[in-house]
Amino acid sequence: MTKKKPTLVAASGDNHEASDKGRLGLDRLIFFSDAVFAISITLLVLEIRLPAMEGSITNAKLVSSLLGLWPKYLAYVISFLVIGIFWIAHHRRFQLIERYDNGLLFLNLLELMGIAFIPFPTSVMNVHKGQAGVMFYSLVLTLTSLLSVANWWYASHNNRLVSPRLDPRLRRRETWSGSFVFVSFLVSFGLDLVDDWLSRGGWSLAALVSWWLFRQPVRR
Repeated sequence: MTKKKPTLVAASGDNHEASDKGRLGLDRLIFFSDAVFAISITLLVLEIRLPAMEGSITNAKLVSSLLGLWPKYLAYVISFLVIGIFWIAHHRRFQLIERYDNGLLFLNLLELMGIAFIPFPTSVMNVHKGQAGVMFYSLVLTLTSLLSVANWWYASHNNRLVSPRLDPRLRRRETWSGSFVFVSFLVSFGLDLVDDWLSRGGWSLAALVSWWLFRQPVRR
């Protein structure tokens, strides 16, 4: 009988006690990840602030100030959708992952590091309207999407942490959807050299297409 690797913890198995511990450990990983996603997506709204206004604040002045914040509204919507897409992918994949090991813990932590960092380049893009701010934002999204793909590839390669009965088509679909997001952000980084508004269009397109890809139900 093949001996289990000491670093691998199963979420299900014949041994009831080991199964409970494995399920608890995997649940803790998921709960921690969800908390990071939730905090990161909430921090985005803190970048939307009214500018200081002198004198009495009339309705017309307030409306003008609110309308003048439209670039920050746009950055908020884009970043909200981007983090939401990463969360949907993470949620779908961990419905298929049945076990975890130290490698998955580390890669998942790296992905969460990228997610938690997204509010910062969003604020940079809001303050610095030029090309450099947008390129920095695109670079962060590209690296974070790469970590997301690496997370799933590690878990699914040779059924390392997923069921051997997992439909290969489902595995490929999850891999291709994550790869599409990575390529989209990589292309948007190149588009920044031409026009920063083209890259914003690329982010929006990635959000819409990814949403369509993730609409398919998860079936083991």
